[in-house]
Amino acid sequence: MARDDEFTEFVAVRGSSLRRTAFLMTGDWHAAEDLTQTALARLYVSWPRVRLEGAEAYARAILARSRIDAGRRFWRRERPTAELPDSPGADDLVEDRMDLGRALASLPTKQRVVLVLRFWDDMSVEEVARALDISPGTVKSRTSRALEALRSLPATDTAIARGEVQS
Repeated sequence: MARDDEFTEFVAVRGSSLRRTAFLMTGDWHAAEDLTQTALARLYVSWPRVRLEGAEAYARAILARSRIDAGRRFWRRERPTAELPDSPGADDLVEDRMDLGRALASLPTKQRVVLVLRFWDDMSVEEVARALDISPGTVKSRTSRALEALRSLPATDTAIARGEVQS
């Protein structure tokens, strides 16, 4: 299979999963689309050197590092509004997801990225450490601090703080 065909197939199969991960890292669908495109562009440049069985892990590592880099450029970030638009007929699952999004948005970028990779993408401590090029101890401490921060949220603010969000 040609290089472009392999890459196109990879994007078709894994693109939406990468976009969902990017959303959890950014808290905004538009920013997630931009982050995913940035990561895929970087992946495409490296594609000849990437082994197909490791392509998704490599893509997630690029995604995470790109998010952290983007977080460092705070002057370019858009500022979300304090109020979300009304969503008529929203069920509890949508509300729980919005609560989860707000809770994740309250975390610093590096902690949010570690939580998303650990618990959403179900990566081990060692896999996250390799993806972010940090030590396993750093992954553990960021995870611990992020979970403590989520637990300290007022119970009235989020379902995740109340322990009501289920995966």
